[in-house]
Amino acid sequence: MTAIEASAARSESSLLRVTDLRVYFPVRGVGDRSVVKAVDGVSFALDRGRTLALVGESGCGKSTLAYAILGMVRPTQGSVVLEGQPIAVERRAERLALAQRVALVYQDPASALNPKATIRESIAEPMRIQGWGRARTDARTRELLDRVGLPESFADRMPHALSGGQKQRVVIARALALSPALLVLDEPVSALDVSIRSQILNLLMDLQRELGLTYVFISHDLSVVRHIAHDVLVMYLGTVVEQGPSARIFDQPAHPYTRALMSAIPIPDPVRQRARTRIILTGDLPSPLSPPAGCPFVTRCPERMARCEQDRPALQALGGPVSSACWIGR
Repeated sequence: MTAIEASAARSESSLLRVTDLRVYFPVRGVGDRSVVKAVDGVSFALDRGRTLALVGESGCGKSTLAYAILGMVRPTQGSVVLEGQPIAVERRAERLALAQRVALVYQDPASALNPKATIRESIAEPMRIQGWGRARTDARTRELLDRVGLPESFADRMPHALSGGQKQRVVIARALALSPALLVLDEPVSALDVSIRSQILNLLMDLQRELGLTYVFISHDLSVVRHIAHDVLVMYLGTVVEQGPSARIFDQPAHPYTRALMSAIPIPDPVRQRARTRIILTGDLPSPLSPPAGCPFVTRCPERMARCEQDRPALQALGGPVSSACWIGR
């Protein structure tokens, strides 16, 4: 069974369904037909109340995939269906409706907040755009501050008066303003001090339990992913090389690229850390303008075979909920 068939077989009640999504960007000055395949045939289904982590090196397509889900990037092919409705942003009414269903939490809370606006004004912005009245907006703002663990007195402060963790709580409060079912979290703790990261992660997990939220979580930090994610989708050069439940992906990675990523996760036990075998990938990520003819990972794979240089493996179910795109073992 291919990944597309497996995704189609999932329950129609899935909150988010992405089917054969492709996002290609034309490149000027390189050739009339040159394109960057930022996302190339991605399919998955995400059930309500779960967290899907998108992982992989910089340039693998995670952010482009997220922007397509948010309606910020137009797909070249395929579909994104949220709560049974295809994503549509052609008209203002469609954009306003989508903003009530999905929201984005940015990586850097400092750049996500207007430095000249009070915290009250920043949180109220989505509600003001939707045409909410003053009394309703103020009541909701107070409720959101309490929800993210900030006192009401913070409402009249400016962003520069808050710490990094407090700013990120404000960004999360603003994302929750319209009660969206889906939050896209783009590296939400990477800009924070290590001591603050666990607090924000715990807040996100508490909010998910209390409000039934669903998360698409982008991160380079696999230790964070293991802590928060129910499911993992591993991307490489715009494609999905492996996907499945978090525990299975971390404990029994099937694809050579996933195994290399997992081998880099630090182990708190120094004895075990010294005894482990680290898989070092040689070479750089291939140019997206000239990807390998066969498997996209072939130029760096320590287990490559002759077939890998010519044939691109499809994402196939391995038995159970895990799928991998690799010729090894077939």
